[in-house]
Amino acid sequence: MNTKGTIRQARALLVLLACQLSLTPVHAQSEVGLLLSLGADKKVNRRLSVGLEAGFRSRNDFKTADRWSAGPSVSYKFTKWLKGDAGYKLLYGNNREKISYNHADDGTVTGFNNWRPSYWGTRHRLNVSLTVDHKFDNSLHLSLRGRWQYTYRPETTATRWDFDNEQWEDKLRAGKGKNQLRTRLQIAYDKKRARLKPYASMELYNSWETEKIRYTLGTDIKLSKMHSFDVFYRFQNAKNVDDEDYDPDMHFIGLG
Repeated sequence: MNTKGTIRQARALLVLLACQLSLTPVHAQSEVGLLLSLGADKKVNRRLSVGLEAGFRSRNDFKTADRWSAGPSVSYKFTKWLKGDAGYKLLYGNNREKISYNHADDGTVTGFNNWRPSYWGTRHRLNVSLTVDHKFDNSLHLSLRGRWQYTYRPETTATRWDFDNEQWEDKLRAGKGKNQLRTRLQIAYDKKRARLKPYASMELYNSWETEKIRYTLGTDIKLSKMHSFDVFYRFQNAKNVDDEDYDPDMHFIGLG
C-alpha cells in the first residue's frame, strides 16, 4: 500500500474542499470597503486649476488593505458649462489570491493546479475627461462626464504553489495595458451659501462591454471658504470583469 500517496491525495482533497467552501461565497456575495481621500486644489487663474490627491481603499469588510494611490491633476474651464481635466495616479494595490484547477475532458474538477497568494504590485494610470454641466434655477446641477483612462501594469514576478510538483515557483506576469471609457451622470443640489451639497451619480465602466456600474449617493459639507468634507455611500456592481482583475460587488463608505 502506498501510504505516502494516500496521505498526499487525502491532503489535496481536504485543501480542495476547504478552498471550495471559502471561495464560493466570495464570488456569490458582496464585500464592504472603505474609501479615504485627501486632496488639495489651487487656482492658477480664472480658468486653470491644479490639484494633488492621495487615497486609500480597503476590502473584505474593512479587514484587508486593498490599494494606496497618489497623483496630480490639472483642469481647465473652457466655458461656463464645459470643463476638461487630465491626471496621473500611481496605484499600489493588493492583488487578490487566485487558484486554478485541473479538469477532466468532461470539465469535471479533478484537483488543484496552482495557488497564487495575494501580493502587492504597482500600476500607472492616466486619464483625460470632459464634463458638461447645466445649472437649473441657481441650485440644481446636472452634469455628464466622459473619461478615458489607461492603466498599465508593469511586468512583475509573483510566487505561487504548484500542487502537482509540491513546490513554490516564480511566475512571470507580463506587462499589460488596459483602456476604459467611463461615463458618469450626476445630479447635485448646490444652493448658494448652503453648507450641504447633496449629490447622486451613476457611472458606467466600458471596455468593449460594460464591466462595472457605480451608484453613489453623498454630500459635500462646506467647512469654510477653503475647506470641505465629502461623505458618501457607493455600490459597485461588477458585470464582465476579467478574472485577473476580479472584484465582487462592493459596498463602499467614502470620506474625503
